[in-house]
Amino acid sequence: MSSAPEIKQHSRAAHSEYAHQHSKLDPQTRAIANLDTKLSNPLRGIPRDQLMSDVEVFAKERGLTHILPDLQKGALLAQDPDAYNSLSDFTEEDRQILSDEVNHKWKQTRTLYYMVVMSSMAAAVQGMDEAVINGAQIIYPTQFGIGDPNSARDGWLIGLVNSAPYLCCAIISCWLSDPLNQWLGRKKTIFVTCMISFITCIWSGLTNTWWHLFIARFFLGFGIGPKSATVPVYAAECSPAAIRGALVMMWQMWTAFGIFLGDLIDLVFYFIPDTPGVTGLNWRLMLGSAGVPGLIVCLQVLFAPESPRWLISKNRYEDAFKELCRLRFSPVQAARDLYYIHILLEAENEMKKGRNRVVEMFTIPRNRNAALASWVVMFGQQFCGVNVIAYYSSNIFLKSGFSQVAALASSMGFGALNFLFAFPAVFTIDTFGRRNLLLFTFPCMAICLLITGFSFWDPFEKGRVAGVSIGIYLFAIFYSPGEGPVPFTYSAEAFPLYIRDIGMSFATATTWFWNFVLSITYPSLQLAFKPQGAFGWYAAWCMILWVLILLFVRETKGKTLEELDQVFSVPLTVHAAYGLRQIPYGFKKFILFQNPTPEQLYIAESDSEESSGIDEQGKKEVRADVEKGGN
Repeated sequence: MSSAPEIKQHSRAAHSEYAHQHSKLDPQTRAIANLDTKLSNPLRGIPRDQLMSDVEVFAKERGLTHILPDLQKGALLAQDPDAYNSLSDFTEEDRQILSDEVNHKWKQTRTLYYMVVMSSMAAAVQGMDEAVINGAQIIYPTQFGIGDPNSARDGWLIGLVNSAPYLCCAIISCWLSDPLNQWLGRKKTIFVTCMISFITCIWSGLTNTWWHLFIARFFLGFGIGPKSATVPVYAAECSPAAIRGALVMMWQMWTAFGIFLGDLIDLVFYFIPDTPGVTGLNWRLMLGSAGVPGLIVCLQVLFAPESPRWLISKNRYEDAFKELCRLRFSPVQAARDLYYIHILLEAENEMKKGRNRVVEMFTIPRNRNAALASWVVMFGQQFCGVNVIAYYSSNIFLKSGFSQVAALASSMGFGALNFLFAFPAVFTIDTFGRRNLLLFTFPCMAICLLITGFSFWDPFEKGRVAGVSIGIYLFAIFYSPGEGPVPFTYSAEAFPLYIRDIGMSFATATTWFWNFVLSITYPSLQLAFKPQGAFGWYAAWCMILWVLILLFVRETKGKTLEELDQVFSVPLTVHAAYGLRQIPYGFKKFILFQNPTPEQLYIAESDSEESSGIDEQGKKEVRADVEKGGN
């Protein structure tokens, strides 16, 4: 066993090693750090006289001279959010509103909350689209002649039908998100995708062959993929900074609510009898009902504000200001956001000139490390096995000895727990950190999956039913605050600003592709391996993912843009070695209850300079390189 002095010496050596590496960052990473610094606040350091002159020119060019006083005050706020406390330009009313923005952050306009409700409903549509097939697929296969539980062919066909939307998302619809948003804007994209969800859900309920249902559900993917990328972005672009993160996270929480609602509808409609000339009315209503919330969103979104950022990108500044006035309490707040968005867009456009951002996402080490980490967490969101339960829990409960009604009711219990335990994620994700949450919950999920699978060996029906239920419900409890919200949050912050939209498209396509693989293979997997082997397979993947997270996923909690650049600039091999060294540390701390000294790998630039002994001339050279962007 290593002594405390040895641990400290090792930690200092690792600290010094990283400091030396940081002082010699490659020029590309330094350029990215410079880009992020500029994009984090392009107004930083501009003298007041020049700022006021720039605002006046901006107002004249954009036809906004009628709001010039508000724009000038807004620019001062955009440069320094606390300026209203020290400058005489602001009235008492301005100060009160701006103070409330900080001290009473949930005090917002009705229009903003209307947008929140609409976005939450769109997320629920997403969840229902995913969940209603869970109940329908214990009924429709028999009607379509593919219901033989011992047929590998039928298992593949059921998996193909169930996974059809996610195949569409992975290969086509996710990649349409950017062009649709460019052409139509956020509002119209949400309208179109929800209308597609409504039409294809009704279409699914009218099918009479498995291949017809496959086609209808494949086209449902055009309503799922772009919506999953657009709604969180729309919420972020309409929200004030103080509550932006919480509102974006609501996407995952209300998707979980949609899954619960879909499971509830499956149970309610199961009892609907057939009518003359219509067979399978119950499963048809299950599939068709998922379209109703989509229609409600279509009616809502017509009255919601358009994204101000999108309007500004289309040179519609007057419209953007009007929408911001609807979303904020005062014209000063609206003018501040208008000018700041304008400056950010100009800076982003300047940064993108002459760059192939897709290529740079994989060729520059800092970006590649972020892409790898995002891929791991997005892949893990599927191969932890959660959607095996979300899509097939009714069949799983049936095989354990439940009746069809009891299986649907038990599936609803999984949906309810998945929703309820998403609430703690709002607090735990920024308290415990993304990486720590994943490292804690993945072994727990593996144990829960093993409990579920091994329960099928219980010869007594009551014990088997109890074991399967306990395993699945505990799995939901551990999944919801960990691997549920972390992947989308992590991917949204890991990439540098100039490639963030492309990085999110990559991350979203990753999760939908593996969603497709998971849902198409499970029926055949459980037929070949039995439920015990199938759940053991995903338990094993949970442990593999634990190792991948330990080695390749970096902590992003509470990091500034500059600190994130440092975190993702640590070479892959150095971070992997650091991860392996955390195993004995964790064993001593959590198993032996000792108090070992933690190793610090992510350190501030000032710390790294001090610990590495860089002289003043060396510091100046490093800073000069960063200021030049590494050129």
